[in-house]
Amino acid sequence: MTTDASSREPSTSLPELPESPQGALPARRHGRRLGLGRLYLRRFRRNRLAVVGVVIFALLVLFSAFGGLFTSYTYDEADFAALTQPPSAAHWFGTNQGGNDVYASAVHGLQRSLTIAVSVSVLTIVVAAVIGSSAAYFGGRVEKVTLAAIHFLLIVPSFLILALVSHRLAGDWRVLIVVLTVFGWMSTARVIWSVSTSLRERDYVTAAEFMGVRPLRIILRHIIPNLGSLLIVNLTLGVVATVLSETGLSFLGFGVQTPDVSLGTMLADGASTVTSAPWLFAFPAGLVVLLTVSMTFIGDGLRDALDPTSVTGAAGGRR
Repeated sequence: MTTDASSREPSTSLPELPESPQGALPARRHGRRLGLGRLYLRRFRRNRLAVVGVVIFALLVLFSAFGGLFTSYTYDEADFAALTQPPSAAHWFGTNQGGNDVYASAVHGLQRSLTIAVSVSVLTIVVAAVIGSSAAYFGGRVEKVTLAAIHFLLIVPSFLILALVSHRLAGDWRVLIVVLTVFGWMSTARVIWSVSTSLRERDYVTAAEFMGVRPLRIILRHIIPNLGSLLIVNLTLGVVATVLSETGLSFLGFGVQTPDVSLGTMLADGASTVTSAPWLFAFPAGLVVLLTVSMTFIGDGLRDALDPTSVTGAAGGRR
């Protein structure tokens, strides 16, 4: 009995790997598989606008943290010999009607606005994640009551309540953080609930329930961590929304109030002198624009990096 020669020779071709869903496997680099974190970073870096946003945001943070070292004035110190003076060697950004240095005020105002924005965004994400995922996990009556409360709060004129509460409490920025958090978590919680309804049916959740793991531990250890990409993107974009809310409230006199300073209060002070003293409005407005644009770029970059179906994410996984 003769045997075909081709059957006796060992095969030199590599077996074909089964095709995986797009983005499911980390990319390979020089024969090694990239870690998930490095893969996300690689995708993020491919988005040039996102990198530009990181650079701008980092410069703004450095300016708010160390910008005060380059001036001998403080935001609440008045130079009565230089009232409403344009930018000069003594006052880089000029002075306002009360003789306050606009540069020192911009440093403090950016610091205050960043503190409020980041704090509110973090607290909002935490509250929304816990409430939204809990409603999805427990289901039934808990889910119905939670969604009814969310829908009711969404139709409440929150801006008017924010203005009233913050004005009655003398514009304390700490109170403003609490108020913005109380009325800012509902939309995010509803999105988290809709995503968590599919996570509660996963095998690892069922296995944890079978092993007798407590519901709170399941929510904190198995559901919320799997919402990481959604939470990160919403955290970034939440900073933009909070900056705009705080600026709007302070501009109308319902947010941060004197003697404290934020970018919103500086815009309010400079709005009446746009033509006669444009530097009073231009510098804080420029900082607000840079802050919102940088965070928007970062949020878009994170969304593309964490979503393997996006153009940037798919390209980053293939190369």
